[in-house]
Amino acid sequence: MLVTVVRQYSVFMPNKPGALSSFTKLFMDAGANIHGIASEIRDDSGIVRVAVDGDTQMATILAKAGFTCIETPILSIEVPNRPGEVHRIGTILSECGINITTVYGTGIDGQKSRVLLATSDTEKALEILLKN
Repeated sequence: MLVTVVRQYSVFMPNKPGALSSFTKLFMDAGANIHGIASEIRDDSGIVRVAVDGDTQMATILAKAGFTCIETPILSIEVPNRPGEVHRIGTILSECGINITTVYGTGIDGQKSRVLLATSDTEKALEILLKN
């Protein structure tokens, strides 16, 4: 299991054609590689969560482009691409009193998956997962 801390940007966006394209162009122009992206849309607006690594100043870039965002450290976890891995991670963290507040991810290839987690205590969750 490879566990690293990455940055998640939760951004409020309008739900209209072209909004996501314009938004992701900001990351491309800043050289920020998107490791994960998820959205929750309600009627005419929604929240998009984007996970990136590196030290780009995306919060400043997004604010200058007119977006309201929240920057949060989250965990990027690479695990074998097989049944039960998300359950295993959840069990390990819950047994240590860590609450998972956001989760999303995907298979990277036939061998690995990436799980992105926001937790109630990122540093403690990192320490626990690195030991397991």
